[in-house]
Amino acid sequence: MRAPVTPVPLHPHPEVRAKRASKDGGEGTRQTTKRGPWQVALVLLAIALSALFLGVPLAVIFTYAFGSGIGVFWGQITEPSTLHAIWLTVLTAIVVVPVNMVFGICVAWLVTRFRFPGRRLLITFVEIPFSVSPIVAGVIYLFLYGSQGLLGPFLEAHDIRIMFTVPAIFLVSLFVTCPFVARELIPLMEVQGSDDEEAAISLGATGLQTFFYITLPNIKWALLYGAVLCNARVMGEFGATSIVSGAIRGKTNTLPLQVELLFNDYNTVGAFAAASTLAVIALLTLVLKYILERAVRQ
Repeated sequence: MRAPVTPVPLHPHPEVRAKRASKDGGEGTRQTTKRGPWQVALVLLAIALSALFLGVPLAVIFTYAFGSGIGVFWGQITEPSTLHAIWLTVLTAIVVVPVNMVFGICVAWLVTRFRFPGRRLLITFVEIPFSVSPIVAGVIYLFLYGSQGLLGPFLEAHDIRIMFTVPAIFLVSLFVTCPFVARELIPLMEVQGSDDEEAAISLGATGLQTFFYITLPNIKWALLYGAVLCNARVMGEFGATSIVSGAIRGKTNTLPLQVELLFNDYNTVGAFAAASTLAVIALLTLVLKYILERAVRQ
């Protein structure tokens, strides 16, 4: 008579194991891990360096911005050219971030759900903006769409102007930030696989139903995380924008360009007031990033 077979427990998904480990508080490691003096020293060193290289610059920015009083700060922020720069920066983010979200979803879906020649090459092309200097990207767009560029004569013949306009800022911002959403989605979708989508389609779901009820809920946190990073990059972009916008006061000046312009005008208070606005946006982005990370872990 054959001996009874003891069932082998299935190993849960890595995400499930991570959640179980977080719930039990890592008791197994807590009993054996002790912080030595060198670990405490490294933690204190990291805190000191963070305060030196991050905290001190932020403190200087806000000190100079509010050093002359709230009234002066508010007067500098509400100056028409600075208000226009803030509005243009926000408008650029409103245009660029949703486009990059759609682009990231499409690229991630393509490279994780299909196998085709040139797949790895496509991923490499998507990541090119990470390796190209933003100033080089701006020069490329200038040589492509400028009056003396490759497409310049054609555009002039049809009375189309792209360089030194707001659309040029949109285009170069799209180029600089296009990898952020895709790079967050591709690893996650590769790990998740396509079993859920295939099951939904086999049960009669349409493509749109599969996307909105299966795919999108599974990638929503990574999508939002990539959008937050993309938004921060858009609002802080300087190099490429300075080349293609012309930095025209009150027309094509974004907030980072406005900071430089005010410094060149020896308006220190106005420059630090504009810089403090960018700093507040960066801090809010970090807070939102932290909230999303906490939501993913839970």
